[in-house]
Amino acid sequence: MARWADYVITEVKFNEKHTHIDKVKAREDNGETLGSAQEHARQDVVKAISNNTTFVTAFRSNDGKWQKGEDVFVIRISGADYIKTKRDNTAKDNLDNLPEF
Repeated sequence: MARWADYVITEVKFNEKHTHIDKVKAREDNGETLGSAQEHARQDVVKAISNNTTFVTAFRSNDGKWQKGEDVFVIRISGADYIKTKRDNTAKDNLDNLPEF
């Protein structure tokens, strides 16, 4: 498997109102394998992306293999940073409907 990004986001945790992601579980992309899941605060992901660290989303297929999702980027809307996979300019995080933890 070719390396997709520096890190692969596989799960998300939303805030109490379900409007923003508070944390993600991300795995280091080692090329042939993905590392173990580590929790990261949303703001840490925003900062990492701002420092040129790359992220993508990924899902497990029916055969248990990881399938690449979409590139993750940051958009600032009304002074707030959102982590997104779609450039829809809505004031919410959207990461391909990843599973929640």
